[in-house]
Amino acid sequence: MLTVVVQAGGESRRMGQDKALLPFLGQPMISRILDRVAPIADELMVTTNHPEDYRFLNLPLIGDCIPGRGALGGLYTALNAASQPFVAVLACDMPFINLKLLAAQRDLLIEQQVDAVIPQLEGGTEPFHAIYRRAACLPPVEAVLAQDKWRVDAWFDQVKIYYISRQEIEKYDPKLLSFLNANTPEELQTATKIALELKNEENPSGPITPGR
Repeated sequence: MLTVVVQAGGESRRMGQDKALLPFLGQPMISRILDRVAPIADELMVTTNHPEDYRFLNLPLIGDCIPGRGALGGLYTALNAASQPFVAVLACDMPFINLKLLAAQRDLLIEQQVDAVIPQLEGGTEPFHAIYRRAACLPPVEAVLAQDKWRVDAWFDQVKIYYISRQEIEKYDPKLLSFLNANTPEELQTATKIALELKNEENPSGPITPGR
């Protein structure tokens, strides 16, 4: 029922190197994300234009259907490649992606009979921690691309969206860590520090170092 697609097609300009492959607590960040979401996925894949760098994942690797169209093009690629009716599209730089929140989004998609469930916080929407109904969303995304539009939300007014609020999100993710991005070396350092603190809370016997 659910395809989970992790987007690793960005250029990682602010990081200076491919952020998805950077080590995070002893494993590539994308491996951590895939491990976290695998239990909910009936199909799991990665979008990337550098498949040679990701073959170690042993997963389907999908290149951009329409190269050079940024995040909107990446979303189209994800929806187009999926074989399941529901598609979770996730960024590769969110090391705290939350399985319980994703499951809640999937359930809301069904219960509310909507076409997408997208988090909405004070800073805006989070279309890359979202779940889409493939049959309803693929045509309007394709249409706005044909109109040479670039904004990821350029098609939102053409479908029925449930915007999951901060209050609802906090039931599953009280600290909103799901939406912490590691786009720069400084942000990666901050995320690593938080992850280590969380591990130490879970294992109070002593400090834990990356990779241990």
